Amino acid sequence: MIRRILVIKLGALGDFVQAMGPAAAIRRHHPDAEITLLTTLPFAELARAAPYFDRVWIDARPGFGHPLELARLRRRLRGGGFDRVYDLQTSDRSSFYFHLMGPGRRPEWSGIARGASHLHGHPARDFMHTLDRQADQLRDAGINDVAPPDLVWAQTDVARFDLPSRLLLLVPGGAQHRPRKRWPLARYAALAGLAAAAGVVPVVVGGGGEAALGRAIREAAPATLDLTGKTAFGDVVALGTRALHAVGNDTGPMHLIVAGGASATILYSDASDPALTAPRGRVTILRRSSLEDLTVAEVAATLPFG
Repeated sequence: MIRRILVIKLGALGDFVQAMGPAAAIRRHHPDAEITLLTTLPFAELARAAPYFDRVWIDARPGFGHPLELARLRRRLRGGGFDRVYDLQTSDRSSFYFHLMGPGRRPEWSGIARGASHLHGHPARDFMHTLDRQADQLRDAGINDVAPPDLVWAQTDVARFDLPSRLLLLVPGGAQHRPRKRWPLARYAALAGLAAAAGVVPVVVGGGGEAALGRAIREAAPATLDLTGKTAFGDVVALGTRALHAVGNDTGPMHLIVAGGASATILYSDASDPALTAPRGRVTILRRSSLEDLTVAEVAATLPFG
């Protein structure tokens, strides 16, 4: 009998959101089990709001240079009394935790760790979309019917922003070390101007480190509402549900927006492959080898207003 379960999902944001579909399937399959999620600090608040977990543990990701922290993690994992582990991270680190829980009795393990009881050994797993790969992994563990993530539960109250009735959500940021994943900022500004001319208020979201992007778009299109650095994950989900549409780069917040049910246009360069990672839902994918080659007119043609 499986009474205690550990789910491992450490990040990044888009990957964490994609794992909420499998997490829901795990909860449905084990309705009476106590389910613990092991994740990292940035996702703790979102995880605690999720209806799939009874407990959330934070993994500080200790390295081999911190043996005392590794020992504490080992004691915690072994002391959890888990009957089964669903490793949705399936990385070298999370697979190492399988061996860290030894020697002796280990829980049943769904993942890619050598020696796992439910080894996901699909020969094409590295070429499968994240959702398909995780669904296939769970099928090998006896869980079927894995749906895309639905983050309606994550919505927060965004009344404090005094939002307009018609808005276009813009997500111009992304990983700083991967600039090829960003559509040129001037084109976001031009798109904001087009939206404003159609009576739709552009709303920019992003992390605090992306405040300069929001300021630049607002300077070019003064009707813009700049919320960079002012939103939590649940706010982004809620803003998506209020928006007519969202436009953004291949970045984590777009996963939140789509998983909340919003319609969106997501822009891809050859720096990432939508066939492997794109959110599934009411999504239009526009891809060019270089995002410099994607015009404002092409993106504007996907918007649900003139």
